[in-house]
Amino acid sequence: MKKIQLAVISALLISSASAFAADRVIVSDKSCASLPTQAELQTALVASVVSTAGGTDATTTSGGLGFPMWATMVNSAGRVCAVAKVGGTDPWPGSRVISAQKAYTANAFSNEKLALSTANLFTAVQPGGSLYGLQHSNPVNPLFAYAGDSTKFGTANDPMVGFRIGGINVFGGGLALYDANKKVVGAIGVSGDTSCADHQVAWKLRGQLFGKGAVVAKVPGGVNTLGALGGGTDDNIIFDLTTNTTTGNVTSAGGFGHTNGCLNVKAPLAGNVAN
Repeated sequence: MKKIQLAVISALLISSASAFAADRVIVSDKSCASLPTQAELQTALVASVVSTAGGTDATTTSGGLGFPMWATMVNSAGRVCAVAKVGGTDPWPGSRVISAQKAYTANAFSNEKLALSTANLFTAVQPGGSLYGLQHSNPVNPLFAYAGDSTKFGTANDPMVGFRIGGINVFGGGLALYDANKKVVGAIGVSGDTSCADHQVAWKLRGQLFGKGAVVAKVPGGVNTLGALGGGTDDNIIFDLTTNTTTGNVTSAGGFGHTNGCLNVKAPLAGNVAN
């Protein structure tokens, strides 16, 4: 009897997962048809990175080291569709997989009602936070994350393409991508510098990808209310952390704040960049 019950429960879970997948995934599990191409991602990344880091963006990104950048784009099923890099031959090697983690995370925890950036998760996953422990779920799949010829990393033939890398990242640099119907079509992840700079570049990158594939720059809403364009809410980084001078405990007023201590320079709200 117990075996029958377990079989029934398993069947229900499988059917539920299939229904979710059919609802969530656009076209097919491996399709990247709704997203920009690798060449478009590469061009957009160059335009989003400051000149000191190898890009063409004329503005200054506060809170950064001016290092080269990696960017990964996943579809709504979490599979890698493209990887790009900017800034010479020596970006942090570890940031390649981190960029994939960020993309996977932003896609995994955004939906048609609410967009969550990886920056929004910084405080929420700390002890006592509303999402404590989330960072330990969905581990990276090392079989796919570290496989292949390193000379192809960041190119159209990056070995991560087509695979679900997984991993949960909880600092700035990951943003969901939406279509005109407020459906998640995937996400981008940027890594290679401080977490504040990663978020700034990712925010600019998403703006640069507007109109490529099915991507639009608007999100359905988010946990950030400060400086959101149009008076709504979005998934921008939030700087609302305060430190109790007696206990030393750090708290976020809204529960979704991010450290502003990148090189002791508080990065400006990325909301001043159209998105």
